[in-house]
Amino acid sequence: MSTDKIAITIERATLGKLDELVKKKVYPSRSRAIQEAVQEKLDRINRTRLARECAKLDKAFERSLAEEGLSEELSEWPEY
Repeated sequence: MSTDKIAITIERATLGKLDELVKKKVYPSRSRAIQEAVQEKLDRINRTRLARECAKLDKAFERSLAEEGLSEELSEWPEY
């Protein structure tokens, strides 16, 4: 994975908490802790977006599509 170096501004109290985590070996470095925090936030945003998009779906229509597909292909499914 390629990485880029950046500079950030962070509140002193937050940096102190971050340094404590590094000191306790929760993270190997400030950089790693910040990288994981940013990735976690981006993942959370993507999950929220997916949930919003799913909420827009018409449940009855989606169910009818699923049931239509199941009834047509059910005879082709292997027995277990």
